Amino acid sequence: MTNTTVAFVGLGYIGLPTAVVMANSGVDVTGVDVNEANVERINRGEVTLVEPGLEEELKQALESGNFRATTSQIHAMAYIIAVPTPFTENYDVDMKYIYSAAEAIAPQLKGDELIILESTSPPLTTKKMADKILELRPDLIADGAENQEGKPVLYFAHCPERILPGKAMEELRTNDRIIGGQTPEATKRATEIYATFCEAELLPTNDVTAEMAKLTENSFRDVNIAFANELSLIADNLDINVWELIELANHHPRVNILQPGPGVGGHCIAVDPWFIVSADPENSKLIHTARIVNDGKPKWVIDKVKEAIAETNASKVAVLGLAFKADIDDLRESPALNIAIDIAEELENIHFLVAEPNISELPKRLKGFDNAKHKDYEEAIADADVILLLVDHKEFKTLEKFELEGKKLVDTKGLWN
Repeated sequence: MTNTTVAFVGLGYIGLPTAVVMANSGVDVTGVDVNEANVERINRGEVTLVEPGLEEELKQALESGNFRATTSQIHAMAYIIAVPTPFTENYDVDMKYIYSAAEAIAPQLKGDELIILESTSPPLTTKKMADKILELRPDLIADGAENQEGKPVLYFAHCPERILPGKAMEELRTNDRIIGGQTPEATKRATEIYATFCEAELLPTNDVTAEMAKLTENSFRDVNIAFANELSLIADNLDINVWELIELANHHPRVNILQPGPGVGGHCIAVDPWFIVSADPENSKLIHTARIVNDGKPKWVIDKVKEAIAETNASKVAVLGLAFKADIDDLRESPALNIAIDIAEELENIHFLVAEPNISELPKRLKGFDNAKHKDYEEAIADADVILLLVDHKEFKTLEKFELEGKKLVDTKGLWN
C-alpha cells in the first residue's frame, strides 16, 4: 500500500498531523489547502498550529520527500477530506466546505479512486458528498450502484478522526479507527490506507454507522459534562464546594463524574450533538438538554465575574485562557473566548488583561475592544483585582493560591478550590 498516492484536502488541526504521520509511514502524501501563506510555511517546515511533536515530524516528512503542500488540487489514488463542518442556524451541517472540496477533486478523477471523508458529519453526509462528485462527473459511477454501464468506478468511505488535540501525534497511531465504506470494497481499500500508520484496531462498518458513531462518542462526553456543569450550579446555590463534592462521589467504585468548567468548546463536542438533534429531534431530548446546559454555563460565569467586580469595586480583571482546552492554541467554539468577548462588550469601563500563553496576540474578535489587552499572565495577575480562570493551562497550574492573596478569584476549573 506504500506505493499509493494520497491527497489530503485541508491542512488544519486534523489534516496536517494526519498527513504528516501518514507520510512518515512511507505513503506519498500531498497536502492541499486554500491558505497560501500556511502552505508556504508548511513547505518551509514551520507548523501552523500548536501540537507537541508536529514540527519535528513535519520536517522529517519533508526531508523524506514523502510530503509536500500545495494550493492546487492534484490527481491521487486516494483523497482524504478533512475540512470544517460547521452547523447552520437550524443546527444542520453546513456543506459548503465539503462541496468545495468535492468541486476541486472532481476534475482530477479518472476512475478507481477512493474518496474518504474524515470531517465529523451527520448521517448521510458521505452520500451527499458522493452525490455531488457524481453530479459533476456523470461519466463516473459509485461502487455498488446499479446499471454500471461500463463506467469507471469510484469508492467512497467515512473514517472519522478521534484524536485529542495536544496528543494528536501519539493518538493517530494508537487509537482504534472506524472504517466505514459505502461498499465492502471501499471499506477494504480505506482499511489499507489507515493500516499504513495506525497500530490499533481498524473497525469495519458502513459509512452511515461510522458517521453516527463519531457523533455518539462526542454526545456521550457532552451529556456527562453537562451533568458536572449542572452539579456546579446546584452546589453553588447550596454553598457546597463542587470540586470536593465530585471527589467524594467519585470514591464510589462505579461513579466517575467529570469535572465542570466554563462551558464546552472545540469543533467536536460542542457541535456534534446538534447533528444528532437535527437528525431526530423527537428522540434526542437528553442530548438536546445537555447542549442547553453546557451552552448556558458561560452566562453563569459572566454573572460571577460581575458579582466579583461589584464586591471589590474592581477596575481590572485578569482573564486566564482563551483556548477551548488546556495547553493548545485552538479557539474554535471556545467558551473561554466567548466569555471574554461578552464581558469586554458588556463592561466597557473595566480593563481586561487577557493572558493566553499559546497565542502571540488577541484574536480578531477581541481586538476591536479598547478595554481588552493581551498580557503575560504574571503581569495580568499582578495588575488585576479580579482573577478569572477559564483554562487550566500548565503555566497557570504553577501558581499557588497564596500567590493570589488579595485578589477575588472566579475559578471555573477548580485549580484553587
